[in-house]
Amino acid sequence: MNAQMAPQPGVPVETASDWWRGGVIYQIYPRSFQDSNGDGIGDLDGITQRLEYVASLGVDAIWISPFFKSPMKDFGYDVSDYRDVDPMFGTLADFDALLARAHELGLKVMIDLVLSHTSDQHPWFTESRASRENPKSDWYVWADPKPDGTPPNNWLAIFGGSAWQWDARRRQYYLHNFLTSQPDLNFHEPQVQEALLDVARFWLDRGVDGFRLDTINFYFHDKELRDNPPLPLEDRNDSIAPQVNPYNHQDHLYSKSQPENLAFLERLRALTDAYDARACLGEVGDAQRGLEIMGQYTAGAARMHMCYAFEFLEGRRATAAFIAGVFDDLEAAAPDGWACWAFSNHDVKRHASRWGLSDAALRCYTTLMMCLRGSVCLYQGEELGLPEADVSFEDLQDPYGIEFWPEFKGRDGCRTPMVWQSQAENAGFGNGKSWLPVSSVHAEVAVDRQEQDPGAMLHHYRGAIALRGAHTALQTGTQTDLRADGDLLSFTRANATETLFCAFNLGDGTVEVPLPDGSWQSVRPRAEPGGQRAVLGAWDYLIVKQVRN
Repeated sequence: MNAQMAPQPGVPVETASDWWRGGVIYQIYPRSFQDSNGDGIGDLDGITQRLEYVASLGVDAIWISPFFKSPMKDFGYDVSDYRDVDPMFGTLADFDALLARAHELGLKVMIDLVLSHTSDQHPWFTESRASRENPKSDWYVWADPKPDGTPPNNWLAIFGGSAWQWDARRRQYYLHNFLTSQPDLNFHEPQVQEALLDVARFWLDRGVDGFRLDTINFYFHDKELRDNPPLPLEDRNDSIAPQVNPYNHQDHLYSKSQPENLAFLERLRALTDAYDARACLGEVGDAQRGLEIMGQYTAGAARMHMCYAFEFLEGRRATAAFIAGVFDDLEAAAPDGWACWAFSNHDVKRHASRWGLSDAALRCYTTLMMCLRGSVCLYQGEELGLPEADVSFEDLQDPYGIEFWPEFKGRDGCRTPMVWQSQAENAGFGNGKSWLPVSSVHAEVAVDRQEQDPGAMLHHYRGAIALRGAHTALQTGTQTDLRADGDLLSFTRANATETLFCAFNLGDGTVEVPLPDGSWQSVRPRAEPGGQRAVLGAWDYLIVKQVRN
């Protein structure tokens, strides 16, 4: 784990190139982390100022959401220059300083590459839309209308409406899976692949430790532009888009997740492997086939190191039965794959509110996350137990929320500024009016207040992360005998040096836990097993280590 944490005697240290496997990654949404210059928007210098705090959590790496030049229609996920920093966030020199400081503190730095689409203000698109004959005319997905003038097919955009936008210059439609201002790049064009690999090379040369790859399964589209079939009503859910969004009415067989993507991912992995100890984390956005795609994308050593899973980012609470089902499905679809799990991120309601969790439940789920096989992503403020912030319609910034209000309030409630000092202006985020209002509820549990309380959620997160760091079986070991019995979830994690049995009561009642055969000692002092059985109260858990002769 983090270089600040001393390895345990007798426990082998993973090779440096495998730091990502079982690692804990802390996601930073730069607009909302720390404003260093008083313009109301977080920036790179602000992140650098707070890196000691991040390192104190014991995490292995940070993932920084996009900070590239952008018109900010989708807050940085619409890139107009992949090789420069948007002035609102600082400069390339500021990024270099951030990178250097993170490395001093033992933190890896992953950046968020958005390769499936650009901003419509990117010079590539400006040239592409100018005519049908220019050198970049095929760099984006252009198609003629049907004879009646309607779009080429029935594909829908995640942010609402058709995925096709008419362009008067070329008298053609262009594809956009997200906003109309986010045209999709044409990965079937070899020059596009080369240009994007050059982008990755630029940042690898600069010293980044890896990439979180946004919407990795959207890179390629079906060349024949076939219609997507309807999705049966019983298969629809809100894991990728809210239920009010017609995007959920289609089975997206042809608009994404195409087989041609595998060859490109292998080229990207080969490029990454030319550098020491770098890693790629792909975000797979596919509600119907996410785990299957994860298995394809992380199969063997030639593709992605790991993929970002959505199973625990859904609205429904992760019950014992649901978690057991996810891992059964993972074993069937991706037995050799490597998942990266998250409960919260910048796109979904914070899980404290989404699942309606008590303080005790939050603590239980946090420890569970650190014991499950796979890597982990934590979202800024999660370690404070922050609930979803209440943002009024007048203060909304997210186009997604504005489009579907009030049935879906968008993503601003999880993107409000980080709270550092309970009594300071904007809770220590920065001076002046912030781009989103600071939650007064959040300010009550700011970092400074929790630092002074030994029983605070912040310290529980540190302890849970340290638990993972102290046991290589929890980082990279096997996971077997995963069972759900009512609210009780139990499993065994093991490697050559240790075997751990983990049991979690994911409910308000009391459960009895039968221990596997053998002699066990607790790795959590207040939960010593009694003989071969233990009793767990509401939201309690047991983690014991087998005594080997």
